[in-house]
Amino acid sequence: MEPKRPEGEALVAAYLLWLRSVKRSPDTTLRAYAADLERFSAWCAAYGLDPLEADTRALRGFVGALSGAPGSGLGSGRRMAPVSVNRALASVRGFYRWLVRTGKREDDPAGTLRNLKAPRTLPVFLWEDEMAAFAALPEESGILWPERDRAILLVMYSGGLRISETAALSLPGLDGDLRGGRVLGKGNRERQVFFSAEAKEALLAWLPLRAALAGGDRLFINRRGGPLSVSGLRWIISRYAERSALPKKLHPHALRHSFATHLVNAGCDVRIVQELLGHASLSTTQRYTHVDMEHLKQVYGSAHPHSGSRPRTGSPSPASSRPGKITKRGRQHEES
Repeated sequence: MEPKRPEGEALVAAYLLWLRSVKRSPDTTLRAYAADLERFSAWCAAYGLDPLEADTRALRGFVGALSGAPGSGLGSGRRMAPVSVNRALASVRGFYRWLVRTGKREDDPAGTLRNLKAPRTLPVFLWEDEMAAFAALPEESGILWPERDRAILLVMYSGGLRISETAALSLPGLDGDLRGGRVLGKGNRERQVFFSAEAKEALLAWLPLRAALAGGDRLFINRRGGPLSVSGLRWIISRYAERSALPKKLHPHALRHSFATHLVNAGCDVRIVQELLGHASLSTTQRYTHVDMEHLKQVYGSAHPHSGSRPRTGSPSPASSRPGKITKRGRQHEES
């Protein structure tokens, strides 16, 4: 006879089902939570614990295991970065909050656990002239489907969209003038997004081609008429990232980072940027103010005679990195 499954493991499965069916969490969130909670369940099993009965001391031991602390149970070579440990903590916190909410536990052992201090890293983004050059790649290279791909890049950038939000865009969700639309973001939070004049032009060029193939209502499709998946969008953007001469490791989220950075650099209130991005917490948006500060440091280092710094290859100059309007030719208008 197989040993009885700990009740906590069954509750982990029930919690993930609740996230999918009730909270309607996106697949990416579900996969991350499932991996974190599976790791937590395995750690509990190794120490003869039932996740349902774990206390705060046990959870601290789990955090130590993820961090690679000696004698913590995961062994050497398995140390996770602080950011990954904090994500696992978020998964465990969510699980125990659900247990309390559903009456499975009276106390929350994860409620007092603090995140690890993680090094602050600046997001990868493109300056305005770099973004203009990147958005022109579909027409210049002709490697995939220029009309569709230019529309993808400009819609993602000008709307500040996540890749999952871009994949889910539908024709009924667009505004009639193609200057924006409604998207469903994380936590099922719906928000209004706006598209630039260039993005509208790209959509006007794309929609007739799409209409000749598609039977559904997804905005972006493949050549067979089916909807583009998140992995398909990621593959398309990676092809253009390979073609670009930019000395940066580009990924789809870099377009969203660029959107936020350009707004903050242009003086947009950070709370408005938070609304446009669909961030639940203002602290998530505030990292883009650090990007602006880093830019100021670079400008000072390259321009001031007593700064002790020399201009670095590829570093933005004050003239080339000032916010301005993206044009089709990849130029930008200086501010008046």
